[in-house]
Amino acid sequence: MTSPQPSADNIPALRGIARRNALAAEAMRRLDPLYGPVVWKPRFNALEELIFTVLTQHTSDSNAEVAYDALKKQFPSWIDVLEAGPEEIAAAIKHGGLANQKAPRIREILRIILERTGHFELEFLATMPLEEARSWLISLPGVGKKTVGVVLNFALGMPAMPVDTHIYRVARRTGLIGLKTNVDDAHDIMEAQIDPDDVFQYHVLLITHGRQLCKAQRPLCGECPMADICAAMPVFAKAFEAPKYKRPVRAGQTL
Repeated sequence: MTSPQPSADNIPALRGIARRNALAAEAMRRLDPLYGPVVWKPRFNALEELIFTVLTQHTSDSNAEVAYDALKKQFPSWIDVLEAGPEEIAAAIKHGGLANQKAPRIREILRIILERTGHFELEFLATMPLEEARSWLISLPGVGKKTVGVVLNFALGMPAMPVDTHIYRVARRTGLIGLKTNVDDAHDIMEAQIDPDDVFQYHVLLITHGRQLCKAQRPLCGECPMADICAAMPVFAKAFEAPKYKRPVRAGQTL
């Protein structure tokens, strides 16, 4: 028999993992009516998702989309990309930023995948245990936990939790992770907070919340459905709710 989830009233009395797990469940309950319903649907196949996510590194999704579209227009197949010179690839993806770093990385990723598998498909990863699939991807150059999480979750529907800058900010502010928790550890901690079937929903709800309300410099705490259980609310309440407040937040106030 499944134990009932603690109510929101009981969350402040909980400690450690129990508190954070209860907070995660409450966050999903409160954010889903605002940003849901969340339905998983792959936008790319696994290799396309991998290359696109590499292009998103240190830039916006919109810039990465321009770079990805230009790459596919210039090189219709992955073998065309592999056979091109790094300079040609860099020219195609220049709008995504850091093209001179990303171009050889993409080429090397494709080379390794072809060498290991004999083709340009990664759907076989879905047949592996999660940790095995994660290890396979993370061994590729320039591929970290966030990129791995995106590929496994978005393309293959596996319960890997990607943590980007928006989710990391929301998680630290609300208390889903500790203030000293680094980004790499945040992936594992947050992935374990919810049922595997809910990982995609959890990711989408938190990233949307970070983009729309829990913003980096001026969070809209007055509109936040989690304000009463947010660890950072006392810090921001006075600074951001004052109607005549015009100064930017100081670095020391940012959580």
